[in-house]
Amino acid sequence: MTFTLDFPGSQPDHYVISISSDGHSTYDSNSKLSDDSEGDPFHLDFVVSDAARARVLDLVKRAKYFQGELDSKKRNLASTGTKTLAYRDATQSTQASYNYSPIPAVQELTSFFQNFSSTLEFGHRIEYFHHYQKLALDEELKRLEDTARQHGLEELQVIAPILQRVAEDASVINPVRARAQRLLRQAAAPRK
Repeated sequence: MTFTLDFPGSQPDHYVISISSDGHSTYDSNSKLSDDSEGDPFHLDFVVSDAARARVLDLVKRAKYFQGELDSKKRNLASTGTKTLAYRDATQSTQASYNYSPIPAVQELTSFFQNFSSTLEFGHRIEYFHHYQKLALDEELKRLEDTARQHGLEELQVIAPILQRVAEDASVINPVRARAQRLLRQAAAPRK
């Protein structure tokens, strides 16, 4: 299963998330970590939770494996980027692109993958700030907590190793370390 977003002018303006049947996954994006950057390619290999893998597969089935038209074809909708869902197994290979889909399962998949990208991009920025701009960590972790409270994240445990490094770093101020520890507890908690 693969989700691709191309949305010029957004951050990142291109990303791809791939999830295999065993949970092994990849994420690739071209986000910018600083204003003067041309783009900072980001690649991450990880494993999604069994619950996320099962949820995605269920939604793929409910979306009829993306066979047929997914896009609403309405002309007066704002562009939210070109999204492409693809599915491949031993018996079939399907792909469909859309701006907005009226199909509930596709809407839920879109939301899942966009929230997942947000989570991974937070991890990317936190890792960068931890190495190069430790004073920026506090604001970034506050934004991460706020996004988590608004249910705008998926699979927080994927970035737990990054949060752990921040939490354990004595050179980082205590409020930032405490915030990272709270987020780690949230990442370890069972999903409701």
